[in-house]
Amino acid sequence: MPERAEHSPYRTKPAGKSMHGRIVRELGQRILSGELAPGDRLPPESELIHKYEVSRPVLREAVRVLVAKGLVLSRQRAGAIVRPRNEWHLLDPDVLYWMIQTRPAPEFVQTLMGLRRVFEPGAAAMAAQAATDAQLAAIAQAYDGMAAATDGDTMLEPDLAFHRRIAEATGNDLMAYIGNMMSLALRESIKLSNRVPDTHVLSLPRHKAILVALQNRDATAAHQATLLQLEATQLDLSAALARD
Repeated sequence: MPERAEHSPYRTKPAGKSMHGRIVRELGQRILSGELAPGDRLPPESELIHKYEVSRPVLREAVRVLVAKGLVLSRQRAGAIVRPRNEWHLLDPDVLYWMIQTRPAPEFVQTLMGLRRVFEPGAAAMAAQAATDAQLAAIAQAYDGMAAATDGDTMLEPDLAFHRRIAEATGNDLMAYIGNMMSLALRESIKLSNRVPDTHVLSLPRHKAILVALQNRDATAAHQATLLQLEATQLDLSAALARD
């Protein structure tokens, strides 16, 4: 299971005087924002040591974290070089968070919705055929939580659980992993669409249609219901961006 947002030291200012998290976060955001482009070298060690007032071992440990996330390649004597974008571990929760924070909202929405249109209808179709009775009950429980919510904020967690449990119900470990890792981006997307009045109420029938198709084990209907939900979500997001 991926770490929760509140457990990562690389997304918000860490408590105490440790500079490790700050170095990783700031360099990661500079890469994701394009300030440091693929092929660029990170600033020299001497410059970063002076800027952050840390020892060389602390700085090198921070760079190793960026290496592990696929953002840089570190070579002896050549320094650390930003890797091509297609080699970044974009589903790493920290990298995904930095992308959300540094990309313009319309660009983030376009990227996320493109992935959702490919992933979610297929996952729903697979779940309709593969889900156990217990997994269908868990999806229904998440829907009940959505229906009981009084506003978009209280609907957020059961909404996330609804989508995550569908991915888990595919019986495919990779699909479940991707669905779980997408939760961070999906959270930001739902929060954005909730800026449109009554979105949480209007989305309930669309989620209900997905649930019913899953319970009927109708893969075609589950696929189609998910596509319709995503089309409506795209309209909500466009309206939210227009309001901004």
